[in-house]
Amino acid sequence: MNYIGIEETKLKPVAAILNDLLSSYSVYYQNLRSFHWYVNGNNFFEIHRVFEDLYNDAKIRIDDIAERILTINQKPFGSMSEYLENSKINESKDMLADEDMAAVILENHSVLIKIMRETIVTASEAGDEGTVDLIGGFLSSIEKKTWMLDAWKSRRKAGFVTNG
Repeated sequence: MNYIGIEETKLKPVAAILNDLLSSYSVYYQNLRSFHWYVNGNNFFEIHRVFEDLYNDAKIRIDDIAERILTINQKPFGSMSEYLENSKINESKDMLADEDMAAVILENHSVLIKIMRETIVTASEAGDEGTVDLIGGFLSSIEKKTWMLDAWKSRRKAGFVTNG
């Protein structure tokens, strides 16, 4: 049933890029979980909470993306092998210094932001305002989180060390 009023042929490219985003978000989520578990050092409490906040947010985004794909009557990827095959984000090593972990997450954010912008363009061309709206909200949120993590990393690099 076509209850959203957009031709299926127009929605296939939207689903494809949403699946890229879903896959990338899933690998990003696991990077965050791993970093949350293995972070240590002077800023443990501060960055441990940051990683937890980010992975809790990512978990919600993953569900929202998969449900959007279902809403447009398409099939979301559901296996780790599909995620790893289609992700634009690579799995990270887990035993990194906190600043290196932050750098990896900032790079992951850059990739997610790029995919989100591409998704907005693709969905807009298909007339899929629901996807445009959903991903637009994600975009502004992750841009702010990126700015905040970058500020923390810059502060660390400048020698402003805190204990949480």
